[in-house]
Amino acid sequence: MRIFMTGGTGFVGTYLSGYLAGQGHTVTILTSAFEKAPSPRPGIAYVPGNPTVRGDWQGQVKAHDVIINLAGASIFHRWSTAYKEILRQSRIQTTRNLVEALDGQSGRETTFLSTSAVGYYGFTGDEELAEDAPAGTDFLARLAYDWEQEALRARDKGARVVVTRFGIVLGKAGGALGQMIPLFRLGLGGPLGSGRQWFSWVHLHDLARAYGFLMDRGSFSGAVNLCAPQPVRNRDLARAIGKVLKRPAIMPAPGFMIRLILGEFGSVLLKGQRVIPRALHEHGFGFHYPTIHEALRDIAGT
Repeated sequence: MRIFMTGGTGFVGTYLSGYLAGQGHTVTILTSAFEKAPSPRPGIAYVPGNPTVRGDWQGQVKAHDVIINLAGASIFHRWSTAYKEILRQSRIQTTRNLVEALDGQSGRETTFLSTSAVGYYGFTGDEELAEDAPAGTDFLARLAYDWEQEALRARDKGARVVVTRFGIVLGKAGGALGQMIPLFRLGLGGPLGSGRQWFSWVHLHDLARAYGFLMDRGSFSGAVNLCAPQPVRNRDLARAIGKVLKRPAIMPAPGFMIRLILGEFGSVLLKGQRVIPRALHEHGFGFHYPTIHEALRDIAGT
């Protein structure tokens, strides 16, 4: 298949584009830093353009069978009013421009895989959350809801739309573990706050496999939780990292300090969601890394 991708030079996009090219697909990555783009790899090409701004790049979208929308500023940042607007515009405007690019496409169906997040559900304590759970009301939940609504407009253009609600993505080349593991290696790792909050996660390789799976399932549409079947509490995650690295995991980060440093985003880290991938299970997808111990042994094992 011919795939058009935004966000393809980031942590997830770099791995996903390589995986899909390795499966025989061709991937075109839109990048606003074209001069700094990596050297082309077999099956992967780069085109210049800012996805938040209309431009000539939109004319290339219709030539592809699949659109994968990964673009969006990182939430791992203190949320000032100005940064919240960056979070919104990097997601909403990018998605709006991609949907607009589908205008006038010929009769064939396009598959539109647009990123969302498990933050969609808000904070519900120990409740298990499948795809039919309602949206929350906090900032991150409202952002995810609005982001998904923009993507779903592609249905009116004849596209099959799948919104992929990411858990925290774990991999070897960065992401959340890239920030956590150095602290644990120094013996400074531990739970955040009480450690009771749920941590819904997915191994990067399973995420890539799930994208290939969803591309091939032409009858599937709507929301899919892209997270492993066994979420863990934050304190159990800390213990698992410590065990794999053979380092202590007893240095808790007090909740008040996290809120002081990170503000509103700190509350996200201290609450979390207990999300399960019901839709993937019902459609027969099998995880290579269903437990946090298996995932961490692959990512951080020595």
